[in-house]
Amino acid sequence: MAYVNFYYELDVYKLSRQLAKDVYLISKNFPLEEKYSLTDQIRRSSRSVGAQIAESWARRRYVNHFIAKLTDSDAEQYETQDWIEVAFDCELASVQERDLIVKSCETINQKLNAMMSKDPLFCTIAKK
Repeated sequence: MAYVNFYYELDVYKLSRQLAKDVYLISKNFPLEEKYSLTDQIRRSSRSVGAQIAESWARRRYVNHFIAKLTDSDAEQYETQDWIEVAFDCELASVQERDLIVKSCETINQKLNAMMSKDPLFCTIAKK
């Protein structure tokens, strides 16, 4: 693993930004009556993935706080997966759109779990 100086250099953070963008573009086509429910919820959860990663970076001085924020990020990607499945079930998202979001979320999940399992690599750096 190459050391990074800032959270925005992390591959998982970059993937989370792409996820939020993809969700935004897909949800632009949702009907107006979904504005305050499905559209709002899927956009919030997808945007929160990266926000939680950024917050975890600021909390890496404390291993438990670091892992808690990464866990929150993981929970948000799972919520995003659920919302895209709902959109698909309601015929608001295509198979390709659903698969794109689910695959992105699965990759983010794997990377978050790798970070949590290697927390000393991230958290000891903050103690310098």
